[in-house]
Amino acid sequence: METAAANISCPPTPLWNVERPFLTGRFHQEAKRTSPLADDSKGFSLDPFCPGLNKAIGCYDAALQELIVIDDLMSALVGLEGRYIYIKRIRGKEDEIAFEVDASMDLVLQEFTHRLVPLCKSYLLIDQFVESRSLFKNGLVNHAFAAGLRALLLDYKAMVAQLEHQFRLGRLSIQGLWFYCQPVMPSMQALTIVVQKASANNFLGSSVLNLLQSQAKAMAGDNAVRSLLEKMTECASNAYLGILERWVYEGVIEDPYGEFFIAENKSLHKESLTEDYDAKYWRQRYSLKEGIPSFLENISGIILTTGKYLNVMRECGHNVQVPASENSKLTSFGSDHHYLECIKAAYEFAGNELLNLIKEKYDLMGKLRSIKHYLLLDQGDFLVHFMDIAREELMKKLDDISVEKLQSLLDLALRTTAAAADPCHEDLTCCVERSTLRKGFGSLNDLEVTVSGTDDDLEEPTTITGLETFSLSYKVQWPLSIVISKRALTKYQLIFRFLFHCKHVDRQLSGAWQLHQGVRVLKIQGTAISRSSLLCRSMLKFIHSLLHYLTFEVLEPNWHVMYNRLQAARSIDEVIQHHDLFLGKCLTECLLLSPVLLKKVDRLKSLCLQYAAATQWLISSSIDIADEGSRALEKRKGRGKLRGPSIALRAPKQNSAVMDSILKFERDFNSELQSLGPVLSRNSQAEPHLTHLAQWILGAGGNDH
Repeated sequence: METAAANISCPPTPLWNVERPFLTGRFHQEAKRTSPLADDSKGFSLDPFCPGLNKAIGCYDAALQELIVIDDLMSALVGLEGRYIYIKRIRGKEDEIAFEVDASMDLVLQEFTHRLVPLCKSYLLIDQFVESRSLFKNGLVNHAFAAGLRALLLDYKAMVAQLEHQFRLGRLSIQGLWFYCQPVMPSMQALTIVVQKASANNFLGSSVLNLLQSQAKAMAGDNAVRSLLEKMTECASNAYLGILERWVYEGVIEDPYGEFFIAENKSLHKESLTEDYDAKYWRQRYSLKEGIPSFLENISGIILTTGKYLNVMRECGHNVQVPASENSKLTSFGSDHHYLECIKAAYEFAGNELLNLIKEKYDLMGKLRSIKHYLLLDQGDFLVHFMDIAREELMKKLDDISVEKLQSLLDLALRTTAAAADPCHEDLTCCVERSTLRKGFGSLNDLEVTVSGTDDDLEEPTTITGLETFSLSYKVQWPLSIVISKRALTKYQLIFRFLFHCKHVDRQLSGAWQLHQGVRVLKIQGTAISRSSLLCRSMLKFIHSLLHYLTFEVLEPNWHVMYNRLQAARSIDEVIQHHDLFLGKCLTECLLLSPVLLKKVDRLKSLCLQYAAATQWLISSSIDIADEGSRALEKRKGRGKLRGPSIALRAPKQNSAVMDSILKFERDFNSELQSLGPVLSRNSQAEPHLTHLAQWILGAGGNDH
């Protein structure tokens, strides 16, 4: 707190406020020492009790000594030196004050004087604290505390004035003075301890409040002192509670001296949520500082969140203020904990207002459903059309791809499919990343990527095309960017890229399967075509099982769980938490956080793509179809009627190279599929979702092999 306040510029004060002494008892002491008349007047007194030379007090009888001592004590009680009671200060140590008494004084009077000296010292120290802590640089809490002490010292001076009046009437003895001063001494002593600690440690803001509270608890056995310290705490906290009230009721920090326990980072703007992966705005725009008042420590998080919610609504142009009443004023805190109820009520109001604003006015659930349709491929008809018309562009290398052309093709696909009915489809854009999916996880520091086993060789392919790096993006406006931030959108994109590539593999294998079905009408037996057809079916089962697992075993169930939780959420923080939990679970169960499993799946997909690319050559090298027969076959395929061949065929070619290629594809595929089993089994205990994946994928491969 001290450092924060030191960086705050304080209003200027007149030079005389620093250069000349305070108009207190200390001013009179210093004026007495520096006055040129002080030495000339030495030995003379205008006091009625000492009409002659100022002799040692021991020269007078006991009765007169008592009157002189009482008169000196009246001055000492308000910080002034007497004739025989002196104030001594140690240079450089403001808190070191000593009172000296004339050694010739009567011993009984000396004893009573020494008993009253602590009260005189307490007044001096408290008065000095009040003057010094009233400067601007010491902050509002010290100002309020000093004002409370000043009011207390006024009552104290009134008591001294009453005692002096009794003394002037001849009704006050030294024993009576001691009797009347005793009740005040514990309170003044307790306040002295507080001001000495505050001065020694240069306490500001909440540190002063914590000190007062701790001292009040320490004096639990003395009701009068405890009540006084609690009253001083209440006085000192008034300004602090004023800052707190504006924050929890309006979302505004009015803290001119940096005393509040919530810091505002004005360098962070809401636009950064769509650009900054770490989403610092929501976590660091407003944050807790050190030195939280002890009576607010347990609800500091609620206080921070309440103001953040109100700020979001103000940034949206939705000026909302917590309904205020006389009972909701945060003017004091006490054992009834009324202030806690006010803060919790403000939190609930702000949370409900912001949640309703985001859900209803900005249609959060509609945006999330739209993102699910496009980035999680919930409605993939537009994607099928897009992959058809953008196939040529996506097969190019990264440097040759035109993102503008892809965007125009994406817009065409959106306008000519069912996606055109979605009002949010215009927020969809496309982008091409510069690295493959596995390499992209290295730059995401918040994802817990687990590496199991010894297979950590995650090399990248030598050639990368748009099919491996294409992704969709989504324009998210404030305040929805609080929930759908850059970090959340990046996770959606990672899932999309994985699904998109699986869909590409599925399309390639489906094309190969159609070629096999076209040749099937020829009823050729004993050739490599049959073996190739079985392999193609196994690969299709694998990719279909993988897609089924990703969509129906992972994405859909988790989406419904998140949807139900969002409907029951009571604050925007709960919405963010449930949404992040959904994305984290989807990434984990989609194997994207397990590099070893992801590499094996990528290897299987790569084999499928290589086989699909070689299918045309495999089939054409296995059989020799006459031109007329080829045209007839194509004609039948166009009509969708494969009743049987009526074309002339040559004898099948006995091409051992073709069979060897098919067998190699089959061995490699089966080997990779079988090696996936132990990895899934080994990790299924810690991650139960892998059991479902093993049942689908290994079951798919085990049926035919």
